[in-house]
Amino acid sequence: MPFINVKQLAGRSDEQKAEIARELTATYARITGVKPENIWVAIEEIPAQNWSAGGETYAEKAHKAAES
Repeated sequence: MPFINVKQLAGRSDEQKAEIARELTATYARITGVKPENIWVAIEEIPAQNWSAGGETYAEKAHKAAES
């Protein structure tokens, strides 16, 4: 069974996450021929204070953006 793991910043709605899962499943099934019911999708949400780029967390980036 294929397993697709999506890691993203927290904050997307339940509807958006459901659409992500549907679209990833449909695309994988179309390309590979695997039945959709055999494709697993997990969406992991990472808090902004736990995700960084360039040595700065996204929480810090958001705080700086709000100050300017």
